[in-house]
Amino acid sequence: MATPNPPLPHTELLQLKRWNTPTIYNGWEQITRRDVTRDGINLEELRDFMPQMGPMVGWAVTVVIEPSNPRHRAANPNASSEYRRYVASVSRPAIVVVQDLDKPSVVGSFWGEVNSNTHRALGCVGTITDGAIRDVDEMTNAGFKALARRLCVGHAHVVPVRWGCPVEVFGQRIEPGQLIHADKHGFLALLPEEAARVLEAARFMDANECNTIIAAARGVAGQSAEETIKKMDEAAAAFGRATREHFRRDGEW
Repeated sequence: MATPNPPLPHTELLQLKRWNTPTIYNGWEQITRRDVTRDGINLEELRDFMPQMGPMVGWAVTVVIEPSNPRHRAANPNASSEYRRYVASVSRPAIVVVQDLDKPSVVGSFWGEVNSNTHRALGCVGTITDGAIRDVDEMTNAGFKALARRLCVGHAHVVPVRWGCPVEVFGQRIEPGQLIHADKHGFLALLPEEAARVLEAARFMDANECNTIIAAARGVAGQSAEETIKKMDEAAAAFGRATREHFRRDGEW
């Protein structure tokens, strides 16, 4: 079953959606105790098939599939209905995280026009799958965003194999109920204590960049190279001071 979600209001999710995933990462690295080079983020390349839809934010629902194996359908004829009941029981908006046991030899897709519309009706806004998707135009029309490994033609023998369990996609372990922020750059899966603080942290770091380093870089007209370098050094120092005062960390610069 899905783990309990932290009490994060929907209004805060809408505000998180206004920022791209790298901006959220910049805030996250100041508040997390995890390894910012390996934890929370995709470690393998993926593709956003609907970049025009912008970021998606939601609580993880998880499912494992193996489209090449016809035995799963016979083993549990009610799997799809049972899985949909699980999806309907979790917090919304949800992002469906799909682990495909066939990878890297992907042979069939869990996603298409029917499943994207079905999941949209159950409160899901998109998916992250290390397998394939199909019907990409119809999925886009349904308003269902997808980050995936590739496209494919068929669905093969795909049914849910197990769900509401930890999964591993693109080199990252994701637990049910984690808050996910994802866009064309990749994804970030947050722990509950991180989710509660990440919006404020991302806002601060974005403003800190704009007030120091970006402002310095945009204001160099008419300056010599030496004056520009001095100004950038001063801006980087100011950026670091502000970050240390707020988070007791040095920040990117």
